[in-house]
Amino acid sequence: MSSDRLFKFARIAGVASLVAVAGLLSACQVRPLYAVSTGVTQKLSEVSFSDVNTRVGLQVRNQLIFIAGRGAGETKTPKYSVDLSVSSGTGGVLYLPSSSTSAAGRTTVTASFTLREITTGKVIKSGSRSVTSLVDFPTQEFAKQRAIRDSEDRAAREVAEIVAADIGAALSR
Repeated sequence: MSSDRLFKFARIAGVASLVAVAGLLSACQVRPLYAVSTGVTQKLSEVSFSDVNTRVGLQVRNQLIFIAGRGAGETKTPKYSVDLSVSSGTGGVLYLPSSSTSAAGRTTVTASFTLREITTGKVIKSGSRSVTSLVDFPTQEFAKQRAIRDSEDRAAREVAEIVAADIGAALSR
């Protein structure tokens, strides 16, 4: 008899846990970020980005404008503004003692941003994102400078996509 009671108790406990899990999962609201119902694409097209002073910063800003406007450019009547600050640096990581140079390096681009509503000045989201891009240093100086520039451009595009996703997520709430 005790095994029958144990079996019934296990069955009831299993059903109760299944109902509890189903209740918890029903509270999840996973939806696409750029779905029409969220209005994120419309809100992103109403964002303006502050001017920057560096070449890498301009790459990040231009990519953000392209992502936010879906290729249409920056809006003339923004509802939101993003204060953008971009820094970058490149350093060697693989030192060759025979030639006193580095054969490889990494470029890090960091973008700090603050998203504000223009009418109220209220800060909606602020943050900082960074991306590291690896680079090989050739022996020719011009080729090395071009490799560093390409590495900066790759990292700038990546950090812009991450920042745009952060801004989109903040605007979807």
